Amino acid sequence: MRRRSLLLSVPAGLVTLAACGSDKDDADTAGTSESPSASAPATSAAPSPKIVSGPLPAITAGTGFGQKPTVAKGSGEPSKDLAVKTLIAGSGRTVAENDYIQAHYLGQIWNTGKVFDNSYDRKTPLLIQLAQGTIIDGWRYALAGKKAGSRVMFSVPPTWGYGTQGNAQAGIGGTDTLVFVVDVQNAFNADSSAQGKVVARTDAALPKVGTNTDGKAPAIEVPKKPAPDKLVADYVIEGDGPVVKADSTVLVQYKGVVWDTGKEFDSTYGRHDLTSFSLQQVVKGWAQGLTGKKVGSRVLIVIPPSLGYGDNPPPDSGLTKDSTMVFSVDVLAAM
Repeated sequence: MRRRSLLLSVPAGLVTLAACGSDKDDADTAGTSESPSASAPATSAAPSPKIVSGPLPAITAGTGFGQKPTVAKGSGEPSKDLAVKTLIAGSGRTVAENDYIQAHYLGQIWNTGKVFDNSYDRKTPLLIQLAQGTIIDGWRYALAGKKAGSRVMFSVPPTWGYGTQGNAQAGIGGTDTLVFVVDVQNAFNADSSAQGKVVARTDAALPKVGTNTDGKAPAIEVPKKPAPDKLVADYVIEGDGPVVKADSTVLVQYKGVVWDTGKEFDSTYGRHDLTSFSLQQVVKGWAQGLTGKKVGSRVLIVIPPSLGYGDNPPPDSGLTKDSTMVFSVDVLAAM
């Protein structure tokens, strides 16, 4: 089990949400989709599939990357293997197992052509980790090795989908083969960092945060001065992505230290694992500090006790009563 994040507000940061994209062993994930269509079934222990090139149905409209596709009903019997075809080849980061991806997608049933879910109508791409137990195996195997910017079409037999139990909520039966079209917008791994313009900082009363973007933890130098009694949320690096909303789910790299000692108490860099969560599930200082900031940025957040844990810090966290927390946060994606 990976170490749980300390960021969630109750109880003591150990909340697990049963939503699409959640990790049953982690408290640092929150709901990442409004739909159950890509979430993993209760068990995920099928052998690796054989990957073939077809058959796959035709796309009759919306053939461009990022366009909502219209997909014909499957003709004849679908493959018993995992059929995968790259329709548009991207040139971005190569997707690997356990990476996070941000993608638009449409899913339908082979035999009927019934669309059971799509993100295009929601105008919000999916943000999810390609990890066993997090997403159906068909996605993990079909997208591994593809590049960001690619449109990938694949058919998923029940063995690498929802098994013989199907997914009643999505209208998927236990014998249904599923067809997906996925536009992979971006991919992120533990070496991902903020990318943008360095913002000059001149306030000597605030911590200095490193500006390296090599995937390594930035240094945080806390001044030997009294901690501020109000929230600080300033750009270290300003990205050019969309603005984070109060109800966004974000994907981040972060490092946290205690103001009084400068000692690190939590870090995704130390776990070598990114963290995704809803801003509605974190301590108030994080929610308020990241709302309004741009994706791609590194943000210095100084959280006074009243917006953090106050006099009730999580056990064994390294925080003490009334600790002021200092964070460097790289906002990699939001949805």
